[in-house]
Amino acid sequence: MQLVTFQAVVERGSFEAAARALHVTPSAVSQRIKALEQSVGQVLVRRGKPCVATTAGQALVRFAGQVALLEREALAQARDGTRLSVVVNADSLNTWFLPVLTAVPGVRFELHLEDEEHTAGLLRSGTAMAAVTADRVPVQGCRVERLGVMRFLAVAAPGLDVTDLSTAPVVVFNRKDELQQRFLRGRPLPPAHYVPAAAAYEESIRRGLGWGMVPEQNARPHLAAGDYVEIAPGRHLDVPLYWQCWRIESTALETLTAAVRTAAVDALRP
Repeated sequence: MQLVTFQAVVERGSFEAAARALHVTPSAVSQRIKALEQSVGQVLVRRGKPCVATTAGQALVRFAGQVALLEREALAQARDGTRLSVVVNADSLNTWFLPVLTAVPGVRFELHLEDEEHTAGLLRSGTAMAAVTADRVPVQGCRVERLGVMRFLAVAAPGLDVTDLSTAPVVVFNRKDELQQRFLRGRPLPPAHYVPAAAAYEESIRRGLGWGMVPEQNARPHLAAGDYVEIAPGRHLDVPLYWQCWRIESTALETLTAAVRTAAVDALRP
């Protein structure tokens, strides 16, 4: 019960919200958290608005989530099925990842969108059970395997002046997106447009808003149709992708991992 209470506090951000979810008083929640902290000898919750897990508490958050997943699987026949929380980058979701979900029947998914360079935090906090990530170093409690390489091409609409990439307009997905900067090999990024939705991002490039990095799978058809031109033919940017997931015996998680592995073989470069 202490572990469930701890997870409720971290997920809902306050002792009061956890109390409402658990149908107990805030005082009971406080007593359980104090007892848990005394038993491990460390502060596990940083009291604030919102309440968050301390560094010591983060490992316990992951453990609580793993226990909850195993419990949901055991009770799936009597409840509404297993839920898997997965973090995936927008480009993977927009190209190859979505069909993976239909290969895992009887599971409800909660997807979190995050740049492939910034997924470790969601795994570490226990928010996500698995991730498509650019990080090959496993988060504690997770296992990692290489999926392949996602290739990006630098493209623009025909007629856009990209003679000087230091001044040519550029479209960036969001403030965490460093693909355009990496393609420029450290040169300063010109003033950028930010379009944080995959389909709209690619459409904004087709409409001439600026140049940008587009996954090869999506760029090739538009290059053939004349909607895009490569701004530096022969150059590309390869991003290695990995799959990290909790190191537990979970049928649903193993099925998802197998589906991701199969889809990556077909969609990504070796």
